[in-house]
Amino acid sequence: MRTQVLIVGAGPAGLLLGQLLHRAGIATLIVERQSGDHVLSRIRAGVLEQGTAELMDEAGVGARMRAEGLVHDGFALTVDGQRHRIDLQALTGGRGVIVYGQTEVTRDLMTARAAAGAPTLHEAADVRINDFDTERPRASCVVGGETVHVDADFIAGCDGFHGVCRASVPADAIRLFEKVYPFGWLGLLSDTPPVSDELIYGRHERGFTLCSMRSPTRSRYYLQVPLTERVEDWSDRRFWEELRSRIDPQAAEQLITGPSLEKSIAPLRSFVAEPMRFGRLFLAGDAAHIVPPTGAKGLNLAASDVRYLSQALIEHYRERSSAGIDHYSARCLARVWKAERFSWWLTSLMHNFDAEPGFQARLQQAELDYVLGSEAARRVLAENYVGLPF
Repeated sequence: MRTQVLIVGAGPAGLLLGQLLHRAGIATLIVERQSGDHVLSRIRAGVLEQGTAELMDEAGVGARMRAEGLVHDGFALTVDGQRHRIDLQALTGGRGVIVYGQTEVTRDLMTARAAAGAPTLHEAADVRINDFDTERPRASCVVGGETVHVDADFIAGCDGFHGVCRASVPADAIRLFEKVYPFGWLGLLSDTPPVSDELIYGRHERGFTLCSMRSPTRSRYYLQVPLTERVEDWSDRRFWEELRSRIDPQAAEQLITGPSLEKSIAPLRSFVAEPMRFGRLFLAGDAAHIVPPTGAKGLNLAASDVRYLSQALIEHYRERSSAGIDHYSARCLARVWKAERFSWWLTSLMHNFDAEPGFQARLQQAELDYVLGSEAARRVLAENYVGLPF
């Protein structure tokens, strides 16, 4: 097979890149090791920055997001049982975020790709990429028991943290940065009305909480737990009781509980790979960086990578210019590290760190007092939350 851009990974990053390139008349082939149903079953974040929402519009897949997504002009920080609202719109000149599940983003992109007749190879085993440091990158995979060989102009690695693309880069050509946090998030999804119209980030002596939602009838809640915890040890009743003990009195009174649709524990880590370009191979999304979910930057960072990469490739094919390609890694990483800083800061601010209980707690309290008492500090928080400009 021959294509202009081979995209490895059919998650939101790969699909969004494919859609933007298709609309520009650039041929793409996507290969994905999982089935389409499996990709849609992944439960992930759902807070879209304004820039991400605008990119969905640019890709021609924003209609359902605009109709069904929940526009949020603020969120709350709960500290010592007191709720404090961060007014995003007032602090950022009218900007906000849209709550729209990653599953729905993926569904819209898959529907658009199918309607365009653009090829995707699902359940592709033994994916290998070769010669990406030359002008003729190649790849192969096994689909339905048959080996498929692909020639491409470029390869986009959108295949996640455990994907083949970053793993194919020689060790001496890449530098990895990582921070692992000593706790995780226990998440529960339920068909119950959210406890609040806006997200609530809570700091409590028993651990961090997040009250979120996917729709007016579907809620998503998180508890900070040690990494030694097991999901099977958390009954629905135990989860709801622990959540109620950590949230503010108003939220505890309004909380509506119900059977869980899904429970899981996600460890928290920060990770960055530098650079993000290797000849004609480009890394994007989780293949290049991971952020803690605090602040909801993961999907939005993937979208910003795709924005830069799609612009670079379109510029290459339309103008025969390599400027965008040559600057891709530097442009992405400048934004990545700012998002990493914000996610690290908000994680450090709102979670309990048992290794330094006294000192850390006092620093957190001082920082929270400053943030809640200073409009300038709240503006910095709000500007980062809605997304820094491209």
